[in-house]
Amino acid sequence: MHISLAAEKIGTLFGWPITNTVVTFWIAIALILITVLIMRFTLKLVPGGLQNIFELLVEGLLNITTLVFGTEKEARRYFPFLATFFIAILVTNWMGLLPGYGSIGFREIEDGKEVFVPLLRSTSADLNTTLAYALISVGSVQYFGIRSMGTSKYFGKFFNFKGPINFIVGLLELISEFTKVISFSFRLFGNVFAGEVLLMVIAFLVPVVATVPFLGLELFVGAIQALVFFMLTAVFIKLAITAH
Repeated sequence: MHISLAAEKIGTLFGWPITNTVVTFWIAIALILITVLIMRFTLKLVPGGLQNIFELLVEGLLNITTLVFGTEKEARRYFPFLATFFIAILVTNWMGLLPGYGSIGFREIEDGKEVFVPLLRSTSADLNTTLAYALISVGSVQYFGIRSMGTSKYFGKFFNFKGPINFIVGLLELISEFTKVISFSFRLFGNVFAGEVLLMVIAFLVPVVATVPFLGLELFVGAIQALVFFMLTAVFIKLAITAH
């Protein structure tokens, strides 16, 4: 049984290290692009099958976004950005549950010991990936806030010198922006990594049968984590573009 907190390096590209989570993300991007292209060129006026599923997904996410922003016009402005987060996280979370993830790989010598290195691993089980998600999310929130309210007005809520109370509240607001990065990255990483370890331990102790209900649970957790990231980013954008 092999459990590693960090993603394992499986090669290099132009001198840059390539980990198993990077390879998984490349595969996920390819699958998403191929699926989108297929849907784009097979759209029908009367949907059926796969198109129905995608239309239901898009409509459901748009309705949630509209509830956050108040109007569909405002929601559509940020929907592509938010939906990209949801789809990327959902696909990579669920891909990590497929057979072969964490079990197919090779052995190499490290510090005089033979260790197993899996070729594929869930991207959200790598803190580097979830930290990147968090930085993009929080960074974009700042951008949307500045674009909507203007630089001076937006940063005025962080640096308010109109009184000691306002100054302290502004500092707390500033600190909260940094804590968002920590909470975003560790929440997603912690849930997915814990699920990965749980499935590995259960499969090691009671192969095949006992893992089935836990796989169902992890499918649910993977979808919930994608939805939580999607909704929190939407709420933070709404707060950033709203004058307090």
